[in-house]
Amino acid sequence: MSDRQTILAAILGQIEPFNKKGIAVDDTTRFAQDLEWDSLTVLDFVANVEDEFDVLISMNLQAEIENVGQLADAIETLTTA
Repeated sequence: MSDRQTILAAILGQIEPFNKKGIAVDDTTRFAQDLEWDSLTVLDFVANVEDEFDVLISMNLQAEIENVGQLADAIETLTTA
């Protein structure tokens, strides 16, 4: 399994407790539109992801991330930097 696949699997595991509607999640799933997360849910989720990968996701970067695939790419970049 590639690093990105490992990262994606971990992200999907982090999404599960927040996925109250049981939506099928993949690379293109959008946090606000598809999962219908409010800003507080996003903050809680981001904190969990930061802890999981031991990274800090800046507010500017968070603003650019709209879907699961973009988050996986960002985590991959942050963990290899």
